[in-house]
Amino acid sequence: MNNADVARIQQALVNAGFFPGVVDGVWGRRTIEAVRAFQESEGLVVDGIVGPRTMSRLFRGDVPRMNAPLLPWMTQAQALLGTREGRGSLNNQDILDWARNLELHYPDDNIAWCGLFVGHCIGSTMPEEIPPNNPLGAREWLKFGDPTPPRYGAVMVFWREKKEGWKGHVGFYSGESSDAYLILGGNQSDSVSQAWVGKDRFLKARWPRTGASLGGGVAIVEMERNEELSTEEA
Repeated sequence: MNNADVARIQQALVNAGFFPGVVDGVWGRRTIEAVRAFQESEGLVVDGIVGPRTMSRLFRGDVPRMNAPLLPWMTQAQALLGTREGRGSLNNQDILDWARNLELHYPDDNIAWCGLFVGHCIGSTMPEEIPPNNPLGAREWLKFGDPTPPRYGAVMVFWREKKEGWKGHVGFYSGESSDAYLILGGNQSDSVSQAWVGKDRFLKARWPRTGASLGGGVAIVEMERNEELSTEEA
């Protein structure tokens, strides 16, 4: 779900008499609140998630073709592409705010923040979703949600340095080649970026439990890899 798709949903909410704030293509808290209010008025499950039933009611059966599955956490992740940690002793306040909003102690963006990025994207768009006990730990995401095959939007967990160790990396599935997954993640070259991570490092894929109704349409995104594999994400 890109910004144009979000804007369509926001405009449909406005047309139905529910106000998500400015129609700006950003999946924020006001949009979620408007979706929840609409769902309550229609007698739907009130979860703030625009699944097939909500889409059908919102567009009165004339559901537009979207550019990708309706995954709000991916919209948020894509909007943050290019976000970088502070240089040297400086911190990026936005990254520190992600932790504050999740009520996590995180004093310095030199601390690995791939798990924080995933936690922020899911927590800010899926208010009912329960995060792992320690979202900062990449391998803690092995316990998140429900198991799923690798597919567009899945939370992908990898080992780092050695498979038997505790270090890891986590991000979102964006595509795959024959030997690697394209991961949209944080702390990749010190920024939010797309990076190829070898399939030989893959541990598990997980899916938000409250997003079980989402993820229809495109699942496996096959592409050619024209860049080197990422080998160190922290």
